[in-house]
Amino acid sequence: MTEPVGARRYVFLDPNGTQGRDWSYVIVRAPTGICYEQQYGGTVTRSGHVEGYLVPVRSAPALADLRTFFERDLRGSGAEGRSWPEDDLRRLRRAVERILFWESSPGPEGGNGRGPQALVLDESRLADLDEAWIPVLTADGPGILIWQNSD
Repeated sequence: MTEPVGARRYVFLDPNGTQGRDWSYVIVRAPTGICYEQQYGGTVTRSGHVEGYLVPVRSAPALADLRTFFERDLRGSGAEGRSWPEDDLRRLRRAVERILFWESSPGPEGGNGRGPQALVLDESRLADLDEAWIPVLTADGPGILIWQNSD
């Protein structure tokens, strides 16, 4: 059976856990027809998807801080429905801001726009925030920061 033109495609990221623990991506929301699906939320094992485009990002120290926060401090049990005390938000902001994102639109001289910009925790979407699923703002617009879920 042929899918109609414009039908969405779903890509499940790291479906069998073989990518290792050192990856992280941002899915920038955009009407691409491609939805990236991710398991998140620690042992609660939630699943979500976002339509957009996938951008690899890397900061080993920031990823270590995020893992420590969600896996050790929150005991890997997810954060669904959690109210976020200011101390926790401060820790999350600091970790997220240590991750650089290269703007994809070209700058006036060509190249990659303004160069690397720090990610920003999107505090207007805190209800969506969980382990391995953090709403962020990028130089290209809103997105979701993801990495391997701990369960």
